[in-house]
Amino acid sequence: MSASVHALADRHPGIAGVEVANITKSFGPDDARVTVLNGVSLTIRKGEFVSLIGPSGCGKSTLLKVVAGLSSADGGTVTINGKSVKEAARRKAIGLVPQSPALLPWRTILDNVSLPIRINPEANAGRTLRDPREILTSFGLGKAMDRYPAQLSGGMQQRAAIARAFVFDPDILLMDEPFSALDEMNRDQQRMGLLDFWQSNQKSVLFVTHSVPEAIMLSDRIVLMAAHPGRVAEIIDVDLPRPRNEAMYASDAFRDLEGYVRSALRKVMEVAHV
Repeated sequence: MSASVHALADRHPGIAGVEVANITKSFGPDDARVTVLNGVSLTIRKGEFVSLIGPSGCGKSTLLKVVAGLSSADGGTVTINGKSVKEAARRKAIGLVPQSPALLPWRTILDNVSLPIRINPEANAGRTLRDPREILTSFGLGKAMDRYPAQLSGGMQQRAAIARAFVFDPDILLMDEPFSALDEMNRDQQRMGLLDFWQSNQKSVLFVTHSVPEAIMLSDRIVLMAAHPGRVAEIIDVDLPRPRNEAMYASDAFRDLEGYVRSALRKVMEVAHV
């Protein structure tokens, strides 16, 4: 176990933010069903950043949808702070950031981020809600909140989508390759922005990515998945100190870990193609 995970366990002894236990999921007709997830189990502690990485078709996004309550599992259970996914969703304890920002083009950035609060206000009674203006400012969008999505770059739009997920101060943030559509320079900028924000908020995060450097820079642990069927091949501790910044990329420890993760990823991909 990494030093960072030890610290998290010390702060929250015996408490898991998310427990995924023996999840199975398949698609297709009975005579031709394809198993996408096969006995997947993992834990995300409160305040822990966990990334899912693996070859295409290993079920990363499917698992994220099961945890979000957008897809039902055939078997197994998911609990969030000891509650069912349905109950956690009702309490708006789950924040979801999809691959596409999904911003309404006819609404300003502030209106887009405020929209979850305005929908069904009675259900929000008694909830801790965060000020959309404050969140946008913390994400570096204070001067852009009155603009429309088309007036912002792709990276700024994605940042707004992440800010929107924080309005309800969720217990768990689920992120499905949120930077995949960005060029490498913009992607790295948004990645570091997310890292800075997370390091000051310490939310539990489950993050899907295809980028090994991204997974290492952001995570406390990396869950390496194998395909056909989708399953956990290895869970890798990221023993790098926090807080982290761009200088970490050049460190020997980062390069050594990147080499290890890439080697492990090659192995699961070779098995998938045998």
